[in-house]
Amino acid sequence: MKRQPKRLQSGDTIGIIAPSSPPNLKSLENSLDFLQKLGLQYKFGESLFQVNGYLAGTDDERLNDLHQMFADPSIAGIICACGGYGAARYTDRINFDLIAHNPKVFWGYSDITFLHTAIGRYSDFITFHGPMLASDVGKDTFKEKSAKMFEQLFEPTVLQYDESFASITTFLPGQCQGELTGGNLSLLSNGIGTKYEVDTKGKIVMIEDIDEEPYRVDCMLNQLRQAGKFDDVAGIIIADFSHAEPSKRKVSLTLDEVFEHYFGNLAIPIVKDVKIGHCQPHFAVPLGANAFLDADEKIITIQPGVQ
Repeated sequence: MKRQPKRLQSGDTIGIIAPSSPPNLKSLENSLDFLQKLGLQYKFGESLFQVNGYLAGTDDERLNDLHQMFADPSIAGIICACGGYGAARYTDRINFDLIAHNPKVFWGYSDITFLHTAIGRYSDFITFHGPMLASDVGKDTFKEKSAKMFEQLFEPTVLQYDESFASITTFLPGQCQGELTGGNLSLLSNGIGTKYEVDTKGKIVMIEDIDEEPYRVDCMLNQLRQAGKFDDVAGIIIADFSHAEPSKRKVSLTLDEVFEHYFGNLAIPIVKDVKIGHCQPHFAVPLGANAFLDADEKIITIQPGVQ
């Protein structure tokens, strides 16, 4: 298991940044009451309100926000406003020593997957894959079950995902344990061949995505397969794949047929339909924490992400 950052406490200040694309400002504003209800104060990153095409400011500005929030001792944690695209553009210039010496809660998903993988690999502490402020919290669709997931940041909590939270289906039976890793499939495949590619050996790998039809999911899984990323995995969690219906190609394999092709012969525990990702409710998880997957009983147990 990777190092645990310190838990948040009521009265703490968290940094809000947009490491990738610019957030919807109305949705971001709507999310701030939620932070106050958690007892948190907040500080905006300097590039949060910048718009540079599909990016929230220049790469230098977004990277500077990331560095400043980790370096600032008054900031207890960082919650991303949204994903989109662009975090990978400056990952090779991140000061991972700075981040490693200032471990703190870092929370987001989607495009933030590239940062989760990189920080986990080079700064060696747990980060959190969970719903973001403008993307989720500030919208009318945000569920109470998703809101409760933030409680794990304030008290070391053993998380348990089962059918009482939302759907989960056995894909292949069995039990396994290992460090939890993964995230957005597009970003995991995008990292192959870089210094920031995901380490899956002995791990429980979670994948999710949105707006990717079956042939695209096939393409990305094939890249991971040929890179050997499924050779030594302990188990797999197939999380939410929203809006994955074929559109460009009317005659298509189903998503389940794609998963069967890549995972059907792996002989490891696999579950699917898990509500992690671009969905509501959204079960937030600490990446880098130890987990136990029981595909027979359809239960995922994850050790605390904070100390």
